Order: sequence, then C-alpha cells, then structure tokens
Amino acid sequence: MKPLFNHGPSAAVRMVIALALAFALIIADLHYRQLDVLRSSLAVTVYPLHFLAALPARIARDVENQVVSNMELRAENDRLHRENLSLRARLQRFASLESENERLRNLLGSAFKVGERVLIAELLEVDLDPYRQQVLVDKGALSGVFVGQPVLDANAVMGQVVRTNPLTSTVLLITDARHSLPVKINRNGLRSIAIGSGLVDQLNLLHVPKKADVRVGDLLVTSGLGGTYPPGYPVARVTEVRIEPGKRFATVSAEPTARLDRSHEVLLVWSLPKLMESGAMTKTDGEHAAAINSNLEP
Repeated sequence: MKPLFNHGPSAAVRMVIALALAFALIIADLHYRQLDVLRSSLAVTVYPLHFLAALPARIARDVENQVVSNMELRAENDRLHRENLSLRARLQRFASLESENERLRNLLGSAFKVGERVLIAELLEVDLDPYRQQVLVDKGALSGVFVGQPVLDANAVMGQVVRTNPLTSTVLLITDARHSLPVKINRNGLRSIAIGSGLVDQLNLLHVPKKADVRVGDLLVTSGLGGTYPPGYPVARVTEVRIEPGKRFATVSAEPTARLDRSHEVLLVWSLPKLMESGAMTKTDGEHAAAINSNLEP
C-alpha cells in the first residue's frame, strides 16, 4: 500500500493533529449535535455486521433454552402424570366410600322405618342360578339369627333365613323357585301368593282371577299372613297382566323392588318377644339375641 504521506510531518506531529481533530469532533458533537446524522448512517451500515456477529451466540442460547425447556416439560409432564394416577386412584376410593356410605344410610333409614330389632349383615357369597337363589351372610346363631327370620335390604323384602351356623347364615331369596310369600296389592288389598320364578327379576302371582283388579305398576306388599314376614313391607311391582283363553286364572308377573343382585348389606329383622313366645329360639339363642338387641337401636 502506498503511504499517504511520503514526505509529510513526523509521526508525533500527526498524532497531535489527530488528537486535536478528535477533540474538535467531540466538542462539536456535544455542543452542536452535528454528528447524529453521521452516527445513525454508520449504525445502519454496520447493523448487518453486528447481526452476523451475534448470530452464533443467539442460536446457541436459543438451542440451550429449547433443550432446557424440553427437559423441564418432560419432567413436569412425568410429575403431573404420576399425580394424575394417584388422584384417580384416590377418586376411585372416594367413589367407593361414597357408595358404601349411601348404602349404609339407606339401611339405617330402613332400620328406622322397620321399627323392630334389626342387625346389619354383609353378604359373603351369592348363588343366583335358576335352581337355587340364595346368599350367605356373615351373621349366624351366635348373633341371634334363627331359621325363618325375615331379611330386608334398603328397599324391600329379600327373603328369609333357611339355615344357620354359629357365624354365618343362608338366606333363601324370594325369587327362588321353592319360595312363596303371602302378599297383597297395596292399592286395593287384593291378596295373593307370590312365588319365585328362578329368575332374579321376576315373581309370579298364584290364583289371580281373570276379573281381579290388578294393574301393571301395582305395588305388592307383605300381607302378614303366615307370620314369617311383618305386614306392609314392599315386595315387588306388577310388570305384566296377561289373560289367556283356556286358563282359569290370569298370568301376573312382578319385579322385586329389592336389589337382589346388587345389595352388599342386608337387614336381619326380628321381634324378640314373639320369638320367645313361639319357642322358635332356644334359651341360649334367646340369651344371645337379648344380648345383641341390648346393643341395637330400638
């Protein structure tokens, strides 16, 4: 490169001149703002250079932030997933407890309506085949349970005890083909016998005259005849009334109002004075029952 000054002043003189020029420009810029336009033009000119110079650092910073964000999002997603599973499990438990609480409330409500001595028992085993419809409950002779004792759920009559052991009892459901139950129509008092059909959702009424006042939807309740079931408890609702030529009686079907295939707790009901008078209980059983009844609500 060809020197600018081949025979000019010395380096010291040029330094002094440059410094003087620099101070003059600084003073002019401070007092008169004459270099703003020049500064702006230079900034616009060199902006692409600044952008390109800063681009690698910016890209590296964006990549780092993206990686960190992805890792944080994955960690947070895993934590939320675990919390969701835990909360769903707890929610299922709450739903089960709520359902159990509702069942117990209904049973306590039924016990209040019964007005007799009652004992709540839980089902241990269910047998609902067409030839044998019965359940096994966790209360037996040691709890004062006796053969022939009526059993209810929160809605209606379920059946009666047919076998007792010291700790368990077998309950024959009203839908068993061997079971019969004196009932009456709650609307008009018409009496009949409801027998089991072997189906968990059907009872049949015996000897109903063709001209009898029976309607679909009528509520059947216990009549109290026979002495096994107290009178006035719901049993079933009439679902079909069919008149067939050649038959002396009408065909009447009803659906039990008890939740025979869904109840988990049942009510064992008895009236102690009547049982002691009838001799249906032994002295030992009676003592057990009296001891139990003393701890039950009236």
